[in-house]
Amino acid sequence: MIDLEAVKQTALDWLAANNDQLSRDHLTIWEMAEPAWREYRSAAWYVERLRAAGWTVEEGSATMPTAFCATWGNEGPVLGGYAEYDAIPGRSQAAVPYRQPRPGLSKYAPGHTDPHSGLGIGALAGFLAAQHAIEKHGIKARLKFLGEPAEKMCGSKPVHAAHGYYDDIDAAISFHPASFGGLVNSVLWDTHCAPYWSRIYTFECDDPETWLAKQATAGIQHTHGVARAPGAIDAVVLMYTASKFLKEAMLPHNGGWSINEFILTAGQGAADNLAPNIGQIQYACRAPFVEMQEKVFDTLDNNAEHAAAITHCTVRKEWITKTRPGLANHALAEITYRNFERVGPPKWSEAGKAFGREIQKTLGIEPMADPFPPEHERLTSPQDGEAWFRANLPAWQKNFAADDYVEYTWHAPTVRLYVARPILRSPVAGYRYPEWTRFAMGGTPGTIDPMWSTAGKVVALTLVDLGGDPGALERCRAEFLERTGGGIGGSKWMPPLLPHKFPAPVEYRWPEYVETVRGREWTIPTTAGERG
Repeated sequence: MIDLEAVKQTALDWLAANNDQLSRDHLTIWEMAEPAWREYRSAAWYVERLRAAGWTVEEGSATMPTAFCATWGNEGPVLGGYAEYDAIPGRSQAAVPYRQPRPGLSKYAPGHTDPHSGLGIGALAGFLAAQHAIEKHGIKARLKFLGEPAEKMCGSKPVHAAHGYYDDIDAAISFHPASFGGLVNSVLWDTHCAPYWSRIYTFECDDPETWLAKQATAGIQHTHGVARAPGAIDAVVLMYTASKFLKEAMLPHNGGWSINEFILTAGQGAADNLAPNIGQIQYACRAPFVEMQEKVFDTLDNNAEHAAAITHCTVRKEWITKTRPGLANHALAEITYRNFERVGPPKWSEAGKAFGREIQKTLGIEPMADPFPPEHERLTSPQDGEAWFRANLPAWQKNFAADDYVEYTWHAPTVRLYVARPILRSPVAGYRYPEWTRFAMGGTPGTIDPMWSTAGKVVALTLVDLGGDPGALERCRAEFLERTGGGIGGSKWMPPLLPHKFPAPVEYRWPEYVETVRGREWTIPTTAGERG
């Protein structure tokens, strides 16, 4: 008979003994701050760390250079989880109580916002602690820990799913820093994240000389003497404008859906009397249902065809991601929340509070004895969190927001764990702190360590339950089979929406750091716009 309490205590003891090292590890990833699909150093760090701990690691899993798949153990159920580590362009912030990009970098460089640095280290800490406890106590369980890049594009998990990486997992844990006001220190119950789809439209003008070709017969032969084909920049502008005009006609005005766009390239050349030959624009949509996504992208596809025809271009339409709606698992949510109750919510030390007060001073706010909201140090039951969601959503809407962890939910019972990330208490109702305040606290151990360290404890204890208590895992599996109509391939199961073995969209001109004779710098240099 396994003494699960003893196993759990072993895991907690390991976390306490390794807390300082894990804190340093977090700052390592936070300082790297690499953006989506370009997290080369961050992924390499995780690979080295896991191999040093005895894991077998596949680098570049599922055609993604900055992804990995790490496994440990030889028998027993497979328990899954993951790290994320992508940062966001334009969010560079030093760990100081005032607005300042990280030293030597442009303000347009990336920074960790959620922060995924803490997300990844919290999950890693939990898995390493569980590994230690499971091995010491002879529990038969296998661990599977994946590196998931490009989460801000909901990028890697649909690709891993399309390549079958989740098919052998028996249960999975997804941790995320808390971002919902009424759902702090809790787990999701019924309302999970909604589908997120993204597509790139590439316009090309390969034969500009065939535009108004009759001009040549009139004796005008020189390139500068004929009308220039509109070309790819015009195609992107028309696509952007038409889609903005039609946005309000795509879907009803409810359900919390949104569309965002990003122009990757326009022209690929200097300003001259030459038709710009390539332009690319990416669209991303959050919507509660797959059917709503289909309507949006039918409209966008139609806009792209017409923009290309008007501007003498061709157009290619290529998916970046397509996620499914999240699937609940009450049994695993209950197990995880019980462990959260045992661990307790995060607690902030005087050092963390002092940093918060320094930020308040910078902003001209009277420093508070406790600068963090009281709910940060309270638990929220899954049922109370669900009630908060339902009070803010129409009854018909079953999914909200977007995150690609939902891909795990269709392959194994999955829990979504939220732990409070540090934000500051508002001095008056309705006051909103500048975003840089959250980013600065994400790189300060006194403010961010309570979040990821608490998550690590909950993750570790839940893994112990799933590995050491066959009855607990069986309850989770039974519910998963019922919700999917038989598991993977079942009558109610939704398969991956990307094609089988879908190649990751890593080749596009995504924002990234570059190496020049000046050293390593952000794509937009520090001095841009400073010449006067």
